[in-house]
Amino acid sequence: MTDAVLNLSDVAFGWAGGAAFSLRVADFRVAKGESVLLLGESGSGKSTLLSLICGTIVPDSGRIEIAGQDITELSASKRDKFRAEQIGVIFQQFNLLPFGTVADNIMLPLRFAPARNKQAGDALAKATELCCALGLPDGVTNSKATALSVGQQQRVAVARALIGQPPLIIADEPTSALDANSQAAFLELLFAQVRSNETSLLMVSHDPRLGARFDRVIDMQDIARVERGAA
Repeated sequence: MTDAVLNLSDVAFGWAGGAAFSLRVADFRVAKGESVLLLGESGSGKSTLLSLICGTIVPDSGRIEIAGQDITELSASKRDKFRAEQIGVIFQQFNLLPFGTVADNIMLPLRFAPARNKQAGDALAKATELCCALGLPDGVTNSKATALSVGQQQRVAVARALIGQPPLIIADEPTSALDANSQAAFLELLFAQVRSNETSLLMVSHDPRLGARFDRVIDMQDIARVERGAA
């Protein structure tokens, strides 16, 4: 696969201690503009893999390249800055600032990402544009995030991930709390924005019914080897 936004090769990571756990990924790639659904049950290593990709933990060996940069070569502070610039994350629990407005929440990543901030241009105007595209009501940018419905908060979380057009969006079980109709509506909006921004999407889920919308569906057990046992 050429033009990969994300490329993991020979990655190994282990948690030590009484609940020892190790994860190995020989090869995993996501191309520019590609949407990939990564399926796995609880305990399959999905959370550890996402933490490795985001650089919040580092592998014991191997390479993790994002937009051509091997993040294992970066210091912790440089990984944090790189993540802010290159990755938009949609968290399962949204992680919105409870006392901030919708605009505050959407524009938050731009504080830590100068290049992404420059790409966004007029940040407030872009935040407003994303809210409109995601079906949020007029004037919502001035509302407190906690005053919104769960579905609306979810769309704010999507807008926060998309602003400034990072090359990779990671979505961690974003539809787990939604019914089938709400899932379909949410995914329709998400995919429209991902296509518009030419962004790569890696979504993690345990629900194979979502697969029809994605370019590729991959099971964790097909790319990763997990081992457990006392260290």
